[in-house]
Amino acid sequence: MALNDWLDAASLAGIEDPDAMTLATADSEGRPSARTVLLRHCDSRGLVFYSHRTSLKGRNLAANPHAAVVLHWRELGRQVTATGPVVLVDDGESDAYFAARLRDSRIGAWASQQGEPLADRAALDARVAAAQAQYAGQEAVPRPPYWGGFRLIPETIEFWQAGKFRLHDRFVYVRAGDGWEISRLSP
Repeated sequence: MALNDWLDAASLAGIEDPDAMTLATADSEGRPSARTVLLRHCDSRGLVFYSHRTSLKGRNLAANPHAAVVLHWRELGRQVTATGPVVLVDDGESDAYFAARLRDSRIGAWASQQGEPLADRAALDARVAAAQAQYAGQEAVPRPPYWGGFRLIPETIEFWQAGKFRLHDRFVYVRAGDGWEISRLSP
């Protein structure tokens, strides 16, 4: 069972935002926080998402660099959870992903102070206008220094497949050195 196979199946099934995943973090005192982010890359190095590093999730991960994620595809009766440490994606990889985003999304990253209080929508619109003016005529809007990728390095990955009468199939992969130990779990 590979996560990328399940992502592909969700995409082929026409599921809207098949890469939407719930990210759970905790601050230095263990207070949890969860939100939905988009899984942008998944390979042997881990699961990558991008955001403002000064946001609540960024501050939580700086203080407590461990997280859990959940991808749920109700229509397919499938769910994947993963837990592990989180590291920053290097600047080159973050730059490449940022450059591939739509220009308006790049402008938005400059305009937004993610999670900070905002007087009203007009204040945000003014920040967007200022960023548009700053980069007028430039297609190559640079990545803000506070924006970049995070990589969750899975220590555990659980694949859950719905079964009749709530007799689900569950398999957990636990990192063991360079490989994985696989166990079936009771529903």
